[in-house]
Amino acid sequence: MADRVYLDWNASAPLRAEARAAMIAAMDVVGNPSSVHGEGRRSRAIVERARGQIKAAFGAGSADIIFTSGATEAAALALAGRGLKCSDAEHDCVHVWCAERLSADVHGPTSAVQFANSETGVLAELPENLAVCDFVQGFGKLPTGFDWSGVEMGLLSAHKLGGPKGVGALVLKSGTDLQAQIKGGGHEMGRRAGTENVVGIAGFGAAAEMAQKDLDNGVWEAVEASRDLLEQRLMDAAPDAIIIGQASKRLPNTTCIAVPGWRAETQVMQMDLAGFAISAGSACSSGKVKKSRVLTAMGFDDITASSAIRVSIGPDTTTDQLMAFADAWLSEYARFKTRAA
Repeated sequence: MADRVYLDWNASAPLRAEARAAMIAAMDVVGNPSSVHGEGRRSRAIVERARGQIKAAFGAGSADIIFTSGATEAAALALAGRGLKCSDAEHDCVHVWCAERLSADVHGPTSAVQFANSETGVLAELPENLAVCDFVQGFGKLPTGFDWSGVEMGLLSAHKLGGPKGVGALVLKSGTDLQAQIKGGGHEMGRRAGTENVVGIAGFGAAAEMAQKDLDNGVWEAVEASRDLLEQRLMDAAPDAIIIGQASKRLPNTTCIAVPGWRAETQVMQMDLAGFAISAGSACSSGKVKKSRVLTAMGFDDITASSAIRVSIGPDTTTDQLMAFADAWLSEYARFKTRAA
């Protein structure tokens, strides 16, 4: 496993050392964050410190942060019972709650929008007075400012920016009316019952703080240059390949590439055997590789939508790793072209 190359950062980014350290420290704090004694207050302080770290990194100083088990729960909390309209290209956790699903044109009258598409990396223009925005993929990779975005509610996930899996947040304008979906005690300002995941939240806060430092230091600009280098190498040798959204504003780390007729599931397995972890669409499809609903919504035919893979990289990805992947992918591409001839 040591020789494997991980190129699936959009599915889950590697855990940051700072997040791991914060989580280990939090494990030694015994108190319940809802208890009023000293031990409870220590635990509460960890939660509130993380809330502040996320507010600072997300530009959400005037907003409320409600911790959840992940962005999927945050989406349910934000969307359940609202009957909102959304694009047919949204992530499954949003798509499932939409009462009306529109074309992938984000300029239409949508109420929920994915700021950065997880499969293609394509960025959306956020309409005015947007009810819900899925910031999961963009947060930590691009500068974001919730307070000036005009969005009522935003979805976040810790493990997309180097925090632990199993913790996320719903960010909402202070005073926003919200009906709790998990009911019980008065946790999280009465909006999400259940004892907070103190350890996970500590890791989330540390990851968010470090993600902001990376942005300040221009780390993702270097990632984008590496991404562009990879794409140029692939396109030079595979002229019939399509880089999805190449002419659009995209996440700096995401390449969605399709060779019509070369099935995505075949490519994923071939690259896995060669030692490279890539994906075909969202990891939340429960391990299934199938035609991309996102690409279909964007107007691509079924053959192309069934042939797209996603390579998503991060600050730790080296040029040598990307060129090794290109070698492996292009070798299989040549075999595919020979068989198809």
